[in-house]
Amino acid sequence: MEMRQDPLVLGAGPLTIEAVVGVARQRQTVALGPLVAPRIAAARAVVERLAEAEVPVYGLTTGLGAGVDTRLTADDLIAFQHRAVPARAVGVGRHLPTDILRALMLVRAAGYAAGGSGASPSMLHALVAALNAGFHPLVPSKGSIGADDLAPLAHLGRALLGDPEAEAEVGGDILPADTALARARLAPPILGLKDGHAIVVANALSVGQGCLVLEDARVALDALDAAAALSCEGFRAQLEPLDPRVQQARPAPGQAQAAARLRALLAGSALEKPGAARRLQDPLSFRCLAPVHGAVRVTLEAAREPVAIELNAAADNPLVVAEAGIGEDAGSEMLHNGNFDMTALVLRFEALGQALAQAATMAAHRTMKLMSPAVSALPRFLTPQGQSRTGFATVQKTIAALEAEIRHLALPISLGVLPVADGIEDHASMAPAVVAKTGEIVERLRWLTAIELAAAAQAVDFRGPLVLGTGTRAVHAFVRGLVAPLQEDRSQGPDFERLAQAIAAGKLQQAVAAIA
Repeated sequence: MEMRQDPLVLGAGPLTIEAVVGVARQRQTVALGPLVAPRIAAARAVVERLAEAEVPVYGLTTGLGAGVDTRLTADDLIAFQHRAVPARAVGVGRHLPTDILRALMLVRAAGYAAGGSGASPSMLHALVAALNAGFHPLVPSKGSIGADDLAPLAHLGRALLGDPEAEAEVGGDILPADTALARARLAPPILGLKDGHAIVVANALSVGQGCLVLEDARVALDALDAAAALSCEGFRAQLEPLDPRVQQARPAPGQAQAAARLRALLAGSALEKPGAARRLQDPLSFRCLAPVHGAVRVTLEAAREPVAIELNAAADNPLVVAEAGIGEDAGSEMLHNGNFDMTALVLRFEALGQALAQAATMAAHRTMKLMSPAVSALPRFLTPQGQSRTGFATVQKTIAALEAEIRHLALPISLGVLPVADGIEDHASMAPAVVAKTGEIVERLRWLTAIELAAAAQAVDFRGPLVLGTGTRAVHAFVRGLVAPLQEDRSQGPDFERLAQAIAAGKLQQAVAAIA
């Protein structure tokens, strides 16, 4: 994996989705800007002053959750912070992949740097040092309902604190956390007032993974545009629906832009000539490409907004306000709030999942149409050897399975959750599950796109010598660089996996961009 040499400087400007991707997947290092230290020091002073004055503050001088009604004694304030982390390490299931884990770590570090947590500087420094050293705690993926990602962050905290019963990966080896810290030449931070609570009180998993899902969705949609355009070539589709005058007549969200992208891929194709298309009107999975792909892109862009807000927010509860005179209750200088609620982000991701499902279903229909001689006028199942061969016939089962799973994953999961904390926490967004299932939709969409690319390339080859568009010619060459034409029956699963992996790596984007 190629590492980026230039560090990301927290506090030097807005943190972006692209920056999170760089740290998560390119192992970009992290540094702290000059404004971070004084911001944290000012917030820390507020925490220390209120603790000394024994002011009731959630998680500082009181218990957590239903224990908010329990006041902590002065000699228990620090010990409580040590108990708070392991008590919330209740996650189960497969461990988070390294890229998601690094995104989580960076997002929590950004939250510390914003100053609203009031945590000790050592907590931020420990996170940044762990990222830069490649110290990656093993964090179970299940256990958060999206009212702060308590369980994942608690498992992260246990490892950072050197709990020998926690584990972390360093240099490819999985070790007890204390041994892993020593291997990485890191020291565990010393917990002070509020520090244990500050470790867990954030939605860093939801937001961090959200950044990666959005990037993956963008790349997948670029590939889907390319596959759809190549299918148009193989099907000999009617291009009139992409005419700018059609888009102008009904300027639906994103439609004109989607049509323009498809026209650019098909520019120079023989299909642009009058009478080149085989049919007056094609099936809707071809004819409605621009409206559907346009709507999906608009939904994707809408999902970026709440993620960008969360990346640069101080969303801790309670929130430290280091400047007197801010807000109606400024005298407390630690304001209890519900800024951890992720409903805005969740609604956008639920919509994105449903939008991707619309595009996926169309891709499945297009690919099936290419295999049907009654519609495409091509050999059944795209086999050149006749019906004594299987060709793409059983591939239809893979298509059907993927499409069904995508539709299932697109169903909302965020509409209800069991009340917890003795009924005090009676609402939650299920943000981690929503973001994760959207990522699963993207993964399946990549496989569907890979299958469509293989089928479309086979259809183009069947048509004989064709004048392809500038973009579609590059797409066809990309496919043929990874997958040979299907002459005799073979296992096609590996073909689809190669294409899907190349799509995920952005190589199809690069192939198309190279001819632009």
